Amino acid sequence: MNIPKGRNYTKTHEWVKTTGNIARVGITDFAQHELTDIVFAELPQEGARIKAGEQCVVVESVKTAADVYAPISGRVVKINQGVAEAPELINSDSYGEGWLFEVEMSQADELNNLLTAEEYREITGEG
Repeated sequence: MNIPKGRNYTKTHEWVKTTGNIARVGITDFAQHELTDIVFAELPQEGARIKAGEQCVVVESVKTAADVYAPISGRVVKINQGVAEAPELINSDSYGEGWLFEVEMSQADELNNLLTAEEYREITGEG
């Protein structure tokens, strides 16, 4: 299972990669593998305010629908239009082209509540 370093993770299988005050968010390789073939992604609206721990995205696969939770609070500044048009990008490149949205963080200290790659590896049993 691919769990890159240099990102933060949640127990609900989201990842965050920060550049300055902007956090790019997606779901982990573990999550996309569990969901199998993703066929739809309902992304948040640009400009929407999100709060850490609240549902902000829905992804649907051939098996089920799953909620994606905001790992960090802030304002959505960009959505991945590529995923909106081709949700299978989440399956093929969950840490690259399959990212979901970017958020301007309002409380960067929330990053301290997230997991490191090593901690996430432990909770997924991939350690």
